[in-house]
Amino acid sequence: MTEARATSRLRAATSAPYDVVVGEQLLAELPGMLGEEVRRVAVIHPRALTASGEAVRAHLVDLGYTGQLIEVPDGEEAKLAPVASLCWQVLGRAGFTRSDAVVTVGGGATTDLGGFVAATWLRGVKVVHMPTTLLAMVDAAVGGKTGINTSEGKNLVGAFHEPAGVLCDLATLETLPPLELASGLAEVIKCGFIADPTILELVESDPAAAVAPDSSVLRELVERAIRVKIDTVTADLRETGGSGAHPGREALNYGHTFGHAVERVERYAFRHGAAVAIGMVYVAELARLAGRLDEGTAERHRSLLARVGLPTSYPGGRWPLLQEAMKVDKKTRGDHLRFVVLDGLAKPGILRAPDPELLTAAYAEIARDA
Repeated sequence: MTEARATSRLRAATSAPYDVVVGEQLLAELPGMLGEEVRRVAVIHPRALTASGEAVRAHLVDLGYTGQLIEVPDGEEAKLAPVASLCWQVLGRAGFTRSDAVVTVGGGATTDLGGFVAATWLRGVKVVHMPTTLLAMVDAAVGGKTGINTSEGKNLVGAFHEPAGVLCDLATLETLPPLELASGLAEVIKCGFIADPTILELVESDPAAAVAPDSSVLRELVERAIRVKIDTVTADLRETGGSGAHPGREALNYGHTFGHAVERVERYAFRHGAAVAIGMVYVAELARLAGRLDEGTAERHRSLLARVGLPTSYPGGRWPLLQEAMKVDKKTRGDHLRFVVLDGLAKPGILRAPDPELLTAAYAEIARDA
């Protein structure tokens, strides 16, 4: 049996401080995060992780809690209003009060949904996230953003609701398919471009180790990406803006305006990280054409993402659909699109209402024959 790797504890010093624990065999940390008052715990898990959800529930029951399993669909199908309503019904029938809690076990979609359910039940109950994918560990589980999708777009309905804690068990990464690991790495690389260039250097120096679930390189990448998100969120929890030219928490949306449009056009059958990777290449080209980003850094996006197996282009001929999808992006103000761009490595900024011809030209740079 392999010895468990050491545990790291990253503190999110927000108005409601919490720990993000990275390591293995972390169930013993759960009661401390739930606190002494909690008696009932709902464990929300996707269908594919029924066994994992039951294991967490059984552990809680052994400790004297009343455990309630709530199974939800896999992937983005969980992030819909009828699923949230089902969760509320289960909580109501089980008599959940404000002193009870929700635990999520799963990827980013489960975390987003479960966080939203916790945020809205009785106007807010505790939630602890146990992310099982790289994407969820470095992005969805940290920072307190929750949300569900509508037919008009992704994450348009949501709330800010910080978790009581996050448990990132690295052993769960060993069960992920290689494409899923690579998808999660897109959000890690994003953190490198907007804040921590050492992340980029680590990936470039050993791309294979960056997607090896048991490697020390991936462990460092996870912790660095979480630290970027914690630092960014602590400075601007509710995305009201950063100091000076820095866009604050909005910087974490780098690549997401175009990426979310890709997801919508693809009817959410596209992996989130793959869409964000394309979105980062697009916005790097947009910034280059706007005279804000040097050619070398723009090209670095394409070469680095490709080295870990992420897409850097998108089929041509879909521009009208993508334009319509971007109009309902959360960063849009009125009729004006806004993009997070780079003014240099680790120097995020905002490009407001770019010329439509510039947007089309940037798309031409990433378009390929279908």
